[in-house]
Amino acid sequence: MTAWFFERMHSFGDADAIVFDGRSHSYARLLELTEEWRTFLDEHAVRAGEVVALEGASSVEACAGLLALVDRGAIVVPLTPLPSAKRDEFHEIAEIEVAITLGSGDGDRAVRRTGRVAGHELYGRLRAAGTPGLVLFSSGTTGRSKATVLDFAKVLGKYGEARKPRRTLGFLSLDHIGGINTVLHTLSQGGALVTIAERTPDTVCEAIAAHRIEVLPTTPTFLNMLLISGAHTRHDLSTLRLITYGTEPMPLGVLRRLHAALPDVRLKQTYGLSELGILSTRSRDDDSLWVKLGGEGFDYRIRDGILWIRSDMAMLGYLNAPAPFDDEGYFNTQDMVETDGEYVRILGRKSEIINVAGEKVYPSEVENVLLEMDLIADATVSGRHSHITGQVVQATVKLTRPADPREVARRVRAYCSERLQAYKVPLLVEVSDDDQHSERFKKIRSAA
Repeated sequence: MTAWFFERMHSFGDADAIVFDGRSHSYARLLELTEEWRTFLDEHAVRAGEVVALEGASSVEACAGLLALVDRGAIVVPLTPLPSAKRDEFHEIAEIEVAITLGSGDGDRAVRRTGRVAGHELYGRLRAAGTPGLVLFSSGTTGRSKATVLDFAKVLGKYGEARKPRRTLGFLSLDHIGGINTVLHTLSQGGALVTIAERTPDTVCEAIAAHRIEVLPTTPTFLNMLLISGAHTRHDLSTLRLITYGTEPMPLGVLRRLHAALPDVRLKQTYGLSELGILSTRSRDDDSLWVKLGGEGFDYRIRDGILWIRSDMAMLGYLNAPAPFDDEGYFNTQDMVETDGEYVRILGRKSEIINVAGEKVYPSEVENVLLEMDLIADATVSGRHSHITGQVVQATVKLTRPADPREVARRVRAYCSERLQAYKVPLLVEVSDDDQHSERFKKIRSAA
């Protein structure tokens, strides 16, 4: 099921496949490393159908290990370095049978058998089909992480003929569907994947300049951080051709500032979920939030303002939760959307909607207004419990310059009152210098 993928990589020969820690590794070298991993798996009797955690930072070793495990027919659970309690939780949910931990050096690998026997019904389906599997955990910012089980053969099946190889930054990690997609798409096209140890605006821009990166897949939160930092003005980004963004709603003000700052770079909104894969998209314009969804293997419906998607590579299910598919195979994304002909605009998750005395408030709408203020560098809006109205709107803001918090609150309410209906105006305004995003550079919203 995976032979075609390896045959294609063989055809790319000495072209750059992965750049890690400043060193380039060709396709030939990546395949050699994958063969070394096959021997390693043989030595430790790792068999097809076993549930294997691959733990470590994204690197050439991690990519080679992933490829070897998929080729072996294992069920792979890619994990980044985690606190021990979170690692234990993930191991328990995924019923990890073998844990492989990567060190910092080449070939630095440790193997441990956990003594578990993975007997989940979804694993049984993969084993019966003789196909490799992939388990991905949600970020779990609003509760316990869900474990998604995918058929890896179907994941690979979406990558068509090699067309135009590009040099791409590996911004998203291998424990994220976007990171998996970046790796597989890049390698299937004969492109080069550049990985970096630290993801800050300056290290990303340095990497773009040093390694002639053409494609940057990232998040709206990170792009706002990039603009605030001014890093794009301190480095040569002339090779950059495309920025793709997804995982959360993009503030329109951030998108327009980005388009003005990098007018020669195409900006493309992406849409994908661990449960469904990455859909083909086409943005209406570089500075527009309206996007066409779909493409081969996908189709969608909108019911009561919520997006439902059917995908050929949809997950088999969750290990630890019911799967929200309807009888026709459409998945409830929980994303609220607006439509304009063939285009849709993602408003945000239904669970994030703030209910003020029966009126709906979308956090992204309020954040867009806040980010128009020259005093506000970043803003996160969520709901706060109220005995009178059920919830009220609260805003946590990061400032572009020092200011008295009381004056900030007054200015925020005055500005929003001129642009939003009264129930959407933040009643509570908190000033904070703390990061408002997760390790995946996605906004953290908490409601109280």
